[in-house]
Amino acid sequence: MNFSKTLIQWYLQNKRDLPWRNTTHPYPIWLSEIMLQQTRVAQGLPYFLRFIEAFPTVFDLAKADEEQVLKLWQGLGYYSRARNLHKTAQQVAFELNGEFPKSYAELLHLKGVGDYTAAAIASFAYNENVPVVDGNVYRVLSRYFDVETDIASTGAKKEFIELASALMPIGKANIFNQAIMEFGALQCVPKNPDCTVCVFKDSCLALQKKKVAVLPVKEKKLKVTNRYFHYLIFSDDQQQTIISKRTQKGIWHNLYEFPLLETASPETDETIIDLIKNQTFVDNAIEGITLYPSETIRHKLSHQHLHIQFWQVKVKGILVNGIDCESAAKFPFPIVIFNFIEKVWL
Repeated sequence: MNFSKTLIQWYLQNKRDLPWRNTTHPYPIWLSEIMLQQTRVAQGLPYFLRFIEAFPTVFDLAKADEEQVLKLWQGLGYYSRARNLHKTAQQVAFELNGEFPKSYAELLHLKGVGDYTAAAIASFAYNENVPVVDGNVYRVLSRYFDVETDIASTGAKKEFIELASALMPIGKANIFNQAIMEFGALQCVPKNPDCTVCVFKDSCLALQKKKVAVLPVKEKKLKVTNRYFHYLIFSDDQQQTIISKRTQKGIWHNLYEFPLLETASPETDETIIDLIKNQTFVDNAIEGITLYPSETIRHKLSHQHLHIQFWQVKVKGILVNGIDCESAAKFPFPIVIFNFIEKVWL
């Protein structure tokens, strides 16, 4: 069986109608690729449409305020992507006169553009013969050819790129890359794929050897850190509160949050209340402290599990730099905080 020919035929019959596939312009292709990193298409599509409406060209995105970009990105996660997206737009607009580089090698010079994204833009926009290798491609190739190389190991990427390159028909990089990624997303899915309807059911080595469930091999485990966040929702006599920008590096950089008390481990309510009283967050006298809602919210990130509590802290007088709830909600927040704001205030 001709793997590439069969794969492309499957794609032409089964592909999803996605807006970034209806163009060869590098701007929407680049935008979609950045958004879909670590993100399902169903989740990313509404964000893509909102961004294209708000920023029809790379110049519009470049001239936007970073907070506007982060607000539109709110809820999509991995916010460094949004900050890099904005900086790359400025690089293309102001340094390259709005013209995206036209080769894989040159695209790598853009901020936030690595091997995968450069290959995607180069092949989808310019049909350059470079393979795009993502999780879907690892899965399809490892199963079909029974490749037991640990995809998290050194050298795995090079091995799979070479295999994909050998399979790619000359002059058809665009459609081949789209096809193999789509096949992994729709048919050769991570868990319980329906191999009975697969076009490769008679030639897939993993299916023949009953190894579909164990391929691809990935031994490296992510080390997860638990963190304990206690957000303080101050409220003064005018129902104003306090928010600030999270400027330190790490998660949620340049997003907004309430004053934060972080502990190294879970603590009793009494301990947290004592810690709040002993911290100098505001000059106002504290009238009362209440946990709201009563349960701890668990928010999972790729390398961190956050255990979040919101504490309502009523104070006397008027807060310095206080802000009303409707004005505060317009700022970009981590989605877990914005969900709290919507539930309690809006």
